Amino acid sequence: MTSRPGDRALLSVDDPADPGAFRRLGPGLALALTVALAALGLNTLVPTLSALLVAILVGVVLTNLVRMPEATAPGLAVAAKTLLRAGIVLLGLQVSLLDIAGLGAGMIGVVLAVVVGGLLVAEFGGRMLGIRPAQRSLIGAGFSICGAAAVAGVEGVIDDKQDEDVVTALALVVLFGTLMIPLLPLLVALLGLGAHVGGLWAGASIHEVAQVVAAAGIIGGGALEGAVVVKLARVLMLAPVAVWFGWQMRRRAGCAAAPGGGAREQRLPPIVPLFVVGFLLAVLVRTVGVLPSPTLDALKVVQTVLLAAAMFALGCGVRIATLKTVGGRPVVRATLTTLAVGLIGWGGVTLVG
Repeated sequence: MTSRPGDRALLSVDDPADPGAFRRLGPGLALALTVALAALGLNTLVPTLSALLVAILVGVVLTNLVRMPEATAPGLAVAAKTLLRAGIVLLGLQVSLLDIAGLGAGMIGVVLAVVVGGLLVAEFGGRMLGIRPAQRSLIGAGFSICGAAAVAGVEGVIDDKQDEDVVTALALVVLFGTLMIPLLPLLVALLGLGAHVGGLWAGASIHEVAQVVAAAGIIGGGALEGAVVVKLARVLMLAPVAVWFGWQMRRRAGCAAAPGGGAREQRLPPIVPLFVVGFLLAVLVRTVGVLPSPTLDALKVVQTVLLAAAMFALGCGVRIATLKTVGGRPVVRATLTTLAVGLIGWGGVTLVG
């Protein structure tokens, strides 16, 4: 696996008591948080623009137009990992098990079918196209669960990835999710599905939460509420999918480290990453209802800022020149996965919606 800029610098700031940590991390963290706040402000003015997607695009444009100062590398590395995981934990506060249960067994089954089907199509389609396992997993998670946040979350438990795997998945999920904002409402109208079923289809098929909100707003007629709840049910699947990938990595590492296996001993990754535990605890807190609405609203803003800062940092790792060398196979696989998720979602909601 190749390393991101700043990884070696990050290794020197593991001790939070290190008096030089703030000086080394400050520039990168300040830049990431500034862009995140600006993206949040733009999202406030234009709600259809996702703060996460704006932050990714700013990172991509900035890093390809100017040379990023070396001083920002350690802080950006922390933003891409630590702030990301903190944001994912807070994302759990948006998911209520009671709301998801209110969808009914049929719609929950559709959500499961979308996530599992999307992952399977990404896996087997990627194999046929000769795409690396890590890239198959990252694109599958992003397209079937919750977009860029899922790519970044699963990336944290996959240890055989390369930088281009992550940036390719992020670029594709932004591209295809954005294309679905106008396309899916058009299909809803052409198929005569109605606002309710159309909203459920949007929640079951579109990648980012913000993209679902934008598409549901175009559909209109009360489509938004059902779309968001279905989408949050998919977000909940981030936990078991991350655990699954973590277990797979642990199993492979255990085989490689086994006596007589011919590979050097290595530390096994955790079966359940701590950020996944935190995400699930946050879901339980939201479900129990111990936090008042103003607190949840404030924490949602914090969550958006943390994830947007992380997305900016990840976007700074996207090199257009690198993407040009990737070729068309990931795009074909992304197209197949999008079609699979969309068709499974459409078939499911028309049956149970």
